Amino acid sequence: MAEKTAPATEEAAQPKAEAPETEAPQTPDAPAAPEGERLTALASEAADLKNKLLRTLAEMENLRRRTEREIADARQYAVANFARDMLTVGDNLRRAIDAVPPELRDGRDPALSALIEGVEVTEKGLQQALNKHGVRRIETLGQKFDPGMHQAMYEVEAANAAPGSVAEEIQAGYAIGERVLRPALVAVAKRASKAAQPTPAETTTPEPEKKPESDPGPQAA
Repeated sequence: MAEKTAPATEEAAQPKAEAPETEAPQTPDAPAAPEGERLTALASEAADLKNKLLRTLAEMENLRRRTEREIADARQYAVANFARDMLTVGDNLRRAIDAVPPELRDGRDPALSALIEGVEVTEKGLQQALNKHGVRRIETLGQKFDPGMHQAMYEVEAANAAPGSVAEEIQAGYAIGERVLRPALVAVAKRASKAAQPTPAETTTPEPEKKPESDPGPQAA
C-alpha cells in the first residue's frame, strides 16, 4: 500500500506549471498633433488670457477713478443744500441794507449807523463762509449771456453793452464747483432799434410848380 501511494505524493509535491499569461490586446495610440499646431493653440490661449487680464485691469482702474470722483463730489457738494438755504439769508441782509435811505447814513444817528454796520459785517462774514466752502458768485455784468448760469428776465437797449451780453443784474447767482446753486436773474442787452429812415418818396426833391402862362389878350388889328 505504501508503494502505491508514493508516486501520488511526489506528484503533489511538484509545483504545477503556471498557465501562460495572455497579453492584453494593445490599442493603437492616437496620432500625435503636429508641433506647429500645438504651439499655435498655446499662443492663442495665452493671447486670450492676456486680453482678459488687461480688460480686468482696465475695469479696476475705471472703478478706482469713479470711486475717487464720487468721494470728491460728495465732499465738495455735501454743503450744497445748506448753502442754497443760506443764500436766502444773504438776500435778506442785502435788502435790509438797501432799505435804509442814503440821507440816513450820514452818521447823525449813532444807533442806526451801528445797526447798518453790524448788518454789513454779518453779510460780509456770510459771504466769506460761503467762499470757504467753494460757493462763488456768478459773474454777470458785461458777460455773454449763458443760459446755464443766467436767467433772462427781459431785454433792454444798452449803449454800453454788446447785444447778447448781460446789461443789468437783478439778483445775484451762485455756483459751487460746476453746479449752479441759483442762476443769476439778469437783463440781456439787445441791438438798438434804428431810427426810422425816410422813404425814397419822401427824400425826392419836389419839382417846382409851373406858373400858368399869362394870357396876352387880344392883339390890336
